Amino acid sequence: MARNQETNIQNQIRLAVAQAGATTFRNMTAQGWAGKVVDRGTGYVTIANPSPLIAGLCVGSSDVIGWKPVVITPDMVGQTVAVFVALEIKTPVGKASTEQLRFVQAVQKAGGIAGFPTSADEALELLSR
Repeated sequence: MARNQETNIQNQIRLAVAQAGATTFRNMTAQGWAGKVVDRGTGYVTIANPSPLIAGLCVGSSDVIGWKPVVITPDMVGQTVAVFVALEIKTPVGKASTEQLRFVQAVQKAGGIAGFPTSADEALELLSR
C-alpha cells in the first residue's frame, strides 16, 4: 500500500512542478544483468557471460530529477539558467535512507533544489525557494 501511495504522490508532484515550469524525469535506480540469453525456461532466464547493468544516477539519487529555469539578475547579464532539481518522494511516514540524505545534501550544497516532499504543495514550496 505504501509504495502505491508514494506513486500517487509522485504523479501529483510531477504534474504540479511541470505546471510550475520545471522539467522533471523519473529516475529509477536498479541493477539488472545483461548478456546472451541462452535459455528461457519456465519462469527463468539463463544468461551467458553476464555483466551487471546499473540503471539510474547513483545509489541514493532522488526519484524525480530535472531542472527549473531561473532568470539571473541583471547584474549577471540577464541570462536564464537551469537549476538542478532532485525530489525524493516520500509518504507522510516515509523515511529517507542515509544515501538519499547524502544525495539531497550534495545537491543543496551545490546550489540545486532538493528535498523530500510528501505532497504537491511541498514540492512547489521547494521550487519557489
